[in-house]
Amino acid sequence: MADRYEDARGVIQDILGPVDAVTRISTRQGCVRGNHIHHQTVQWTFVLSGKLLIKTQAPGGPPQIHIYLPGEMACEQPGIAHAWRALEDTEVLVFTRGPRSGENYASDTERLAVRLL
Repeated sequence: MADRYEDARGVIQDILGPVDAVTRISTRQGCVRGNHIHHQTVQWTFVLSGKLLIKTQAPGGPPQIHIYLPGEMACEQPGIAHAWRALEDTEVLVFTRGPRSGENYASDTERLAVRLL
């Protein structure tokens, strides 16, 4: 994001624009979440504590694996298959733009026929 303010005290910079929902998720070590695709929703996952392995796969592309530590953020764009495995007990904040909160939580979710994790 381009919104940035700097003065003698330091910097304030926006890292996300408008979002529709912010969700806190706890995942126990070894547990898996996801194994799905969102067709309309962008999802940012910010790791608060723990260690999170995220595996993604674009249509027709090879799988990608990345490990996220506290303070790091992943972004899953619409149409990208994704799954998480907590390598430690992990707490995240998930920011979404699209139909992904409240009663719409599962409305933009397609479960994968073949799991990533």
